[in-house]
Amino acid sequence: MTNPTPTPLPPHTKIDEWPAERLGLRKFNFRLIARLTGMLLIYMALCMALPLAVSLLYQDGAQFSIVISAMLILMLGLFLRNFVGRKATFDLKESESYWFTSFVWLAIPFSGTIPYLFSGCIGSFTDAVFESVSGFTTTGSSILSRPEELPQSLLVYRSFTQWIGGMGFMLFAVAILRKLGIGGEQLYEAEFSGTRQRKLHPHLSKSVSRLFTIYIILTVIMMALLLANGTSVFESLCLAFSTVSTGGFVPHSMGLVTLSDGGLIVVTAFMILSGISLAQLYYLFTFKWRQYGRDEELWTYLGIFFVVATMSTIAFTTAGNDFRTSLRYSIFHVASSMSSCGFYLPKPQHWSFVVSVLTFLIILMGASAGSTGGGIKILRVITLYKYIGNYFTHMIHPNAVTCVKVNHKVVEEDYINKIFAFVFLYIAFIIIGAFVLTLCGCDIPDSICMAAANISNLGPSPLINNLGGNLDYSILPHFAKWTLVTLMVAGRIELFALIAVISPAYWKRG
Repeated sequence: MTNPTPTPLPPHTKIDEWPAERLGLRKFNFRLIARLTGMLLIYMALCMALPLAVSLLYQDGAQFSIVISAMLILMLGLFLRNFVGRKATFDLKESESYWFTSFVWLAIPFSGTIPYLFSGCIGSFTDAVFESVSGFTTTGSSILSRPEELPQSLLVYRSFTQWIGGMGFMLFAVAILRKLGIGGEQLYEAEFSGTRQRKLHPHLSKSVSRLFTIYIILTVIMMALLLANGTSVFESLCLAFSTVSTGGFVPHSMGLVTLSDGGLIVVTAFMILSGISLAQLYYLFTFKWRQYGRDEELWTYLGIFFVVATMSTIAFTTAGNDFRTSLRYSIFHVASSMSSCGFYLPKPQHWSFVVSVLTFLIILMGASAGSTGGGIKILRVITLYKYIGNYFTHMIHPNAVTCVKVNHKVVEEDYINKIFAFVFLYIAFIIIGAFVLTLCGCDIPDSICMAAANISNLGPSPLINNLGGNLDYSILPHFAKWTLVTLMVAGRIELFALIAVISPAYWKRG
């Protein structure tokens, strides 16, 4: 089949007067993209009220920096919304949503560097970008070796960026703008990639509102339980933000060793909960428990957690640690790794290499689809496992008719192919990222661990500190930090949006 001959252009037509279709380019709704981004920046500026209140309460001296930062972010948001995005049409196509996803996940974290730079707490632009991107992507990697030296307000801001990024900017856009149509559906999928559109209500905006409600309830409950177990208000607030979002920032360099036993139990329980789909948590809080029997991903997630925690306990005990220490650390460590929180405790006296291997595997696997956790996601792993099982069945019984079913629903072949493509890209990003890090002077084990941990939005602690040695991100060269920033963003928007916008074919007509 040959392409139709294009209609000849009028004589003396300049190239900049050609229609976009003549150049083979899509007509992108840049005004709407600018308007939506501006609205998100405005809300981000309003969110600066919380760290400002903390600064005024503690009189930490950062009030002026926070106010100036909020004003700059607000001015940028108003410029994009009211000037660039003026007369925008609310018609965001599916293809344009990829561009919007990538643009927002760059614009918001870059704007988030302003408080760090204006306060002088982080002097380098690269370091400020690293800290901000790590926060908004809920990765938890940090260039701050002693975060307690920051003003309390900026420590709250630092954890608050994880809480905001955990729920996702795309859902803010979907909740506010109900006229997005198919673009709204695509933004929902971009934020909860790996789900099968598990909505809580036929109307997408109401579904998103319910997700926000559960997210807020979890945060409030966790903060209250930490307060009840003797944790200070300041630390409870920071830890609640960082745990529910599976971010992993802590307000001091000692990690969680200052928490009481009750506080550690609370953090461990909420790490496990945060790795579960928000939809399933909604059913929990609304007493719709019948849904749990139908969800294969939930039981697989809990089953993997139980098996790996048991194996880790046995491995630690066999290595020479006492049983109580091994059990306590294993449960915390596996919960931190599977949920991609990245919290850590002082490791047992005798470490087991078996635990390192198990940790690496569950970090790649990640949490449930529809949760705030990172990784490949349990739902994708289940689908691939069943597909491979069917393949071996066909080898033995060539005439057998099989299909992949998850939660008693048939999974389309196109979706399975998309999962294979995603996993391939995921592994490729880890390999390429690790290779670049070795060129920057990092050891091979450290490079592999850093690449895997940051693209999985885990952060460094459970993996690098136990498998590749102790690592300080602040000593990395700038190019290595920008490599890790790229991996964080790629892992948060789950690769396809990033690949789409840098592909030349994306900018051509379909």
